[in-house]
Amino acid sequence: MDVPKGICYGHTDVPLASSFAIEAQIVKERIKTYHFDKVYCSPLSRCVELARFCGYEDAERDDRLKEMDFGDWEMKAYNDIHDPRLQDWFNDYITIAPTGGESVLDQRSRFESFINEKKEEYSNSLIGIFTHGGILINALVSYSNMSYEEVYNSKPTYGAIIEIEV
Repeated sequence: MDVPKGICYGHTDVPLASSFAIEAQIVKERIKTYHFDKVYCSPLSRCVELARFCGYEDAERDDRLKEMDFGDWEMKAYNDIHDPRLQDWFNDYITIAPTGGESVLDQRSRFESFINEKKEEYSNSLIGIFTHGGILINALVSYSNMSYEEVYNSKPTYGAIIEIEV
């Protein structure tokens, strides 16, 4: 993503980084042995374009796979947010939502809604999902018996591939 460090973004459709092609090629190589029965992605261009680059032009878009919604704080530098809730959020971003946005638990709920729907549709299938770091964190907490503290101490990096069994 071509966003300066320290900017609060999530739901915003930000421009791709100039290093996108190099990074996307690494992801493409990492997933070439997977044979997905169905592929989904966040509707934000950073996921749609990665899915396309990896050969999944027809990946189905689903809003529940978006990054966290920072509401009124979207595209503002953290230092420029003068909301009295900011410190509360820093103290407990898992349960407290940014003003007009969603908490980590809200994001987890919408992701689990997606998974629960798809597991009914595609039992015993391999599903590929092109999504964001916040969703990957929630996937690990929800389906790998890891705590948020454990996951945040070893956060998935850009291009990370995680496997979960539902």
